[in-house]
Amino acid sequence: MVLPFNRLLVLVVLMLVTAGGFSPNAAAEAPLRIVTEELPPYNMTQDGRVTGMSTEVVEAVLKEVGVHASIQSMPWARAYELALNESNVLIYSIARTPARESLFHWVGAIAPTRWYLYSLADRPVKLNSLEDAKGFQIATVNQDVGEQYLISKGFRIGEQLQSSTKYEHNYRKLKVDHVEMWISNELNALYLTRQNGEDPDKVLIRSLPIPDLSSDEGLSMAFSRNTPVETVEKFRAGLATIRRNGVYDAILRKWL
Repeated sequence: MVLPFNRLLVLVVLMLVTAGGFSPNAAAEAPLRIVTEELPPYNMTQDGRVTGMSTEVVEAVLKEVGVHASIQSMPWARAYELALNESNVLIYSIARTPARESLFHWVGAIAPTRWYLYSLADRPVKLNSLEDAKGFQIATVNQDVGEQYLISKGFRIGEQLQSSTKYEHNYRKLKVDHVEMWISNELNALYLTRQNGEDPDKVLIRSLPIPDLSSDEGLSMAFSRNTPVETVEKFRAGLATIRRNGVYDAILRKWL
């Protein structure tokens, strides 16, 4: 039997599509991947398990929506790239900024945050404005919101900004005088200082608050753009439920 040319062409295309492993529902079929970074006390690995304040909120949402998925901790730049480019990726704790608004499907806020430029009490830096900070060396984390914010204000990596992959590296840079300031989330700064056996009230100086990055709902959960809308809506509803039933507030009280 000889097939008409049009039918033959359709069959060939279907065979090629099948052989290539492509599915029109590929985004829906991709397993959920959850990524974050080491940002204690929001997210951190202890005894081989990711925990922390934001992590507990995410886990509560997963339980509420009946989804089982493991959480991977990795350098922020890698987690950010995965969430930008892959399907079915959930990223947290991510700051929601105007520059990032269209890059992700935002689920909602999961933790408060306050940002400062910090210096050391034995080498205090006094600033009247962010512009004054351009005369100093500042420790940042690669592609995190603090670094992105300073770059948007005219700071340059390799000039004023000394970028690294881990927050604890920046605290060490400040301590050994490799930099004069450190841009950091307040809870993270306090946690790392205490982990070093020091009293933050005696060691750290808040040289300048960063109000543009600070709010009671500063850190969020977000999905990559190529994620089914149904998944995003399910997680939004789950987060709204744990906020309404008191689970969210209980987690924050535990950690704060």
